[in-house]
Amino acid sequence: MVYLTGAGPGDIELLTLKALRVVREADVIIYDRLANPEILKEAKEGCELVYVGKEDGKHTLPQDQINEVIYQKALQYDTVVRLKGGDPLVFGRGGEEAAFLKERRIAYEFIPGVTSAISVPAYAGIPVTHRGVAVSFRVVTGHETPNKAQSQVDWESMKSDETIVFLMGLHNLHNIVANLLRIGREADTPVAVISRGTTPEQRTVVGTLGTIVDRVREAALPTPALIVVGRVVELRGVLRWYEGEGETSLQ
Repeated sequence: MVYLTGAGPGDIELLTLKALRVVREADVIIYDRLANPEILKEAKEGCELVYVGKEDGKHTLPQDQINEVIYQKALQYDTVVRLKGGDPLVFGRGGEEAAFLKERRIAYEFIPGVTSAISVPAYAGIPVTHRGVAVSFRVVTGHETPNKAQSQVDWESMKSDETIVFLMGLHNLHNIVANLLRIGREADTPVAVISRGTTPEQRTVVGTLGTIVDRVREAALPTPALIVVGRVVELRGVLRWYEGEGETSLQ
């Protein structure tokens, strides 16, 4: 059995009970860069640990080889845990890995994780929806190649006041901002960029579409980071709780 398991956004206490159980039962754990390494301390003695992390320009293995590693470990062991930061099906390639296993008649289960798309803004004092402010939100990849001939991101549909959360978009922030301004979003639209969310190293930079690129550059925020666009960012000034006191002004 292969458990395609979400590790949550970083705070180990956001790991689900089911995820903790299978981690403790695992014969092998195949983990990525965003899974809190403290989780691995819960593994039983003798559990094999296999790192297959990815970051910009530094992939331990390409995805097709990761799929093969999972398959080969499933032939070798009874209990395989594929541990992914956040949720395995929110830009986590969990669907691709499941399809690969399905074709080879390997049993698998999805164990959802707490996604960073909601939890990281919450730790920054930003609800993704709020009565009278935003009645919907969307989660968008921020990692799409800027010069892609035909973008899969439907920028034209982002003209409304709904909250937009971009995952993995720090290095693409300039292009994200440029596209939102191009479709008519106002330059004073509030934006937050949250780095290493839910961990003790969490840092948040707030601004507007007109100022956020320069502010993030000055702050030199490290990855991983996500971007929140919308009026809900203004609520951080009232709802901030995790990072303590500090700058919250959009201006």
